[in-house]
Order: sequence, then C-alpha cells, then structure tokens
Amino acid sequence: MSRSKISVYVLLLVLVLLMIAAPSMLLLTFAGLLFAILLSAGGSRISAWTKMSDRAGVVVFTLLIAVALIVMGIWFTPSVAEQIDQLSDAIPKALERLEGWLNHYQWGQDIMARLSVEDLMTGSFRSTATSAVTTTFGGLGNIVIILFIGLYGALEPGIYRRGLIALLPPETSARGEEVLRRSVSQLRHWLKAQFLSMTAVGVLTALGLWAIGLPLPFLLGLIAALLAFIPNIGPILACLPALSLALPSGMAMVVWVLVVYVSVQTLESYLLTPLIQRHEVHLPPALILSVQILLAALFGILGLALATPLTALAIVLVREIYVRDYLQRGARSAASHPPDASRSAAE
Repeated sequence: MSRSKISVYVLLLVLVLLMIAAPSMLLLTFAGLLFAILLSAGGSRISAWTKMSDRAGVVVFTLLIAVALIVMGIWFTPSVAEQIDQLSDAIPKALERLEGWLNHYQWGQDIMARLSVEDLMTGSFRSTATSAVTTTFGGLGNIVIILFIGLYGALEPGIYRRGLIALLPPETSARGEEVLRRSVSQLRHWLKAQFLSMTAVGVLTALGLWAIGLPLPFLLGLIAALLAFIPNIGPILACLPALSLALPSGMAMVVWVLVVYVSVQTLESYLLTPLIQRHEVHLPPALILSVQILLAALFGILGLALATPLTALAIVLVREIYVRDYLQRGARSAASHPPDASRSAAE
C-alpha cells in the first residue's frame, strides 16, 4: 500500500474518531472556517479596490462589519425590542385563542388534554427558564469561538493551509493544494449565493407581511432572512411566529400569512435560487434534505445549520478525490495496461 493511501486512511480515521469523541468541536471549527472564508472574501475584494495588503483588507472588512452591526443596533434596537415585547405579548394570546378554537371539537379537546397546557405554562416554567439561560450562555460561547477561529483563519490563512498540506506525502502535496483551493472556492461561492438568497427572502417576506397588515413585519422578515440559512426547514420555522400573530385576527389572516410565506418560498426556490446557483453553486435539494435530517438527528441544531455547507464541501471532495483520483485514474491505468491476450487465451 502506498504512503499516500496510508495518509488518507489515517486522516479519515482521525476525523471519524473526532466525530465520535467531540463532534461539537469539529462543527464549531467548520463554522469558524466558514466565517474565515467570508472575511477573506470581503478582505480580498477591499484589497483589490484599494491596493492594500490582504491582511489589511481583512481588518478593514471586519471593522466595517463591526461598525455596521453597531449602527444597526443603535438604530433598530429600540424598535426591535418593542416588537419583541409585542411578539411575546401576542403569542400567549394567540395560544389562548388556539386553545379556545380547539375546544370546540372533540379531537381538539383530546389534543389539549394530552398537551397539558397549564403544566407547560406554569409547572415547568422554572426548568425551562434555567435551560434557556444555560443554552444562551453556551450559544454565546460558541459564537465567540467561531469569531476567533474566523478572524485568525482570515488573517493568517497560509499558516493553516501549509500545516494541512504538510500532513500529506510530498508527492501528493500539489494535488492536495489544488483540492483545498477548489474546496474553499466552492464554499465561497455557496456563501455568496446564500447571502443573496437570505437578503431576498427577508425583504420579500417583510414587504408581503406589511402589505397584508400583519404586525411586526420587520422583525418577522429578519427572522425569515436568518432562518433562510437553513434551506427546506428554515422557512417552516420562520412561518410559525407569523402564524401565531395571525391567529387573533381570524382564519382569513392566517390564510394570507400562509400565502405570503408560500409565495416567497416558491419564488425563492424556483426563480431566485436557480438564477443565483446558475452563476455560483448548485446543490441537489433531495441530497441537502437528507443530510439535514441525518445531521440534525446526530448533532442537533448545529448540525442542521451546517448541513448545507458540509454537503457542498463533501461534493467537492468526492468529485476530486474519489471520482477523479480513484475511479478515473484507475480506469486510465487499466486502459493503458491491457491484459496480455495470449496469457488470457492460454488460461
């Protein structure tokens, strides 16, 4: 067995062991690498415009992001906070209305009896609040880790790239460099396509909800844009708070909300995404959904959120390493060294 094959097997074994022992660490590292690719792409664009170094471009791009977030926070936080308060007040009222509507039907009464709403609202409130606080602090810690990995990875990409290539045998280092470059390019194109798609979904959802007169259209549009990062499942999750707000206004408003979300999702899936992916990256929807279900079952919300970029990366690795380096090279080798016809006839 050649050294290159042994090296690949060792790397795969290490990755499998890490996925078993510390899956969250690998997923957080991958999320940090995505953020590093985002910062590097923005920094390279700024350095091309201003003729400054790539590192300086990354610093400028990072500062621009920080300033934009601060300005948005100062500008929109009061209105968003007010809308969140309204949303927190509206959801319990919507649940009460839903409970009253379900109580008109026998099947609804059976559902309410099994749900035990009072226990959900009172008895388990303390444990739910404690779990929410713990999850929030854990999420903030994960965000800090992702930010640091992304920033250091964008400022010094060469160190980490050379360190990764050094794990390969010298005769395969050039090919490894090429595969790594194509993998980063695939993820960069995916990030660009995802940002455009998220922006379109957020704007169209906010405009549609504003047009039908639903409260809090800006906040709901922002939620839709953020959850659009998770294809297929994200739009369903984004629709739930809008439906809860529409319930007090009657079934007509519920229908209109569904029309808005279904229309935006249809427009995004069959027009915007194909147009974007035609120039960026194409991922099979059925494959994405399958990977989402698998990673959500294995690793929870973090696996669900990163399922699509992991699929994009896996497609590149399978195409470059398995198809081109194994299948096609093996076929060319077999074609260039045909079996001895006389020996075959004698046998």
